[in-house]
Amino acid sequence: MPYKYVRIAGNRRQVGQALGKLARPLMSVYLNQSSTWEALRPWRGHAYVTELGQQARAALPALWEELEGLADGLRMPVEDVLLWNCRGDLLHSTGDGCTSVALKAADGSRWIGHNEDGDPYLYGRCHLVDVALDDAPGYLSFYYPGSLPGHTFGANRAGLVQTINNLRTRQRHAGVPRMLLARAVLDCTTLEQATTLLRDLPRAGGFHHTLGSATDPRLISVEATPGGVSILDVGTRYGHANHMVHRETRGQPQVVTESSRERQNRIEGIVDGWSPDTGGADVLAALHDTLGALPILRTDARDPDGENTLATAVFEIRDDDVALRVYDRRDKADIALDVMSDPD
Repeated sequence: MPYKYVRIAGNRRQVGQALGKLARPLMSVYLNQSSTWEALRPWRGHAYVTELGQQARAALPALWEELEGLADGLRMPVEDVLLWNCRGDLLHSTGDGCTSVALKAADGSRWIGHNEDGDPYLYGRCHLVDVALDDAPGYLSFYYPGSLPGHTFGANRAGLVQTINNLRTRQRHAGVPRMLLARAVLDCTTLEQATTLLRDLPRAGGFHHTLGSATDPRLISVEATPGGVSILDVGTRYGHANHMVHRETRGQPQVVTESSRERQNRIEGIVDGWSPDTGGADVLAALHDTLGALPILRTDARDPDGENTLATAVFEIRDDDVALRVYDRRDKADIALDVMSDPD
């Protein structure tokens, strides 16, 4: 299994410390081989990064405590951990990709699927963390070493589901770092709370959020950037890669890679062909599609964006129930979990 399931419980600082300890054996080697970390070095000690930290601490004090705990567990300066968690707010292009799909099926079920694309070095070196918090619903999330969970794919015990796609915006505005905003969504209990948070807090970077809930029939696509927010209620099917495509946001300055363009075109073509009887097997097949030179399932060591698919998640959402299945690069689930049930 190319990722490991780990349970964590405690208060905010304790959870952050546990996440840091989990990543500590790998972190120095991981950063030393990372071109993203090399590109971030000139930002060390920069006043703008300090301002992003101040914005995060003021808007999301509980998550700032998690970040401090993460730094403690990693045995790294909190300034460096903040810098790493601000990488997408500072650099126009980072090694984060991803493709997401959403579907409303004829039987009333809702489906959200996601390819988590990242640094190929991390294949086999990530975790699926199951976190119980003292003051929030708790959540499941794919966890990159040294990054607060939430900016990948995840769901919480209140039945809220979120998947994240990187947006390579060329804008920088002082605000809350995008990875902390994504983490904050997993503390929300309703779609309304999540979209309000993404709309109202100042945003330093850009992410696309696909959102669903066991307590709400809607599926929502959100492009949240420093320049604005677009919130769309998905009709019956939807696909999204790594650039802004909403009418309200697609005119904003951004980097669109060839891979992102090809995957967007391909995923739109696939979902447009879905029937009312489409279900989880079709969602998985779309994400494991290998057609074309720059396919949706990314396994090429020479990928031009420097990204490979690290895991595929398929969420099945029904009233008062969310099931998560996580796959490697094959069609058999490595992990299947009932998200809303407390773990044994």
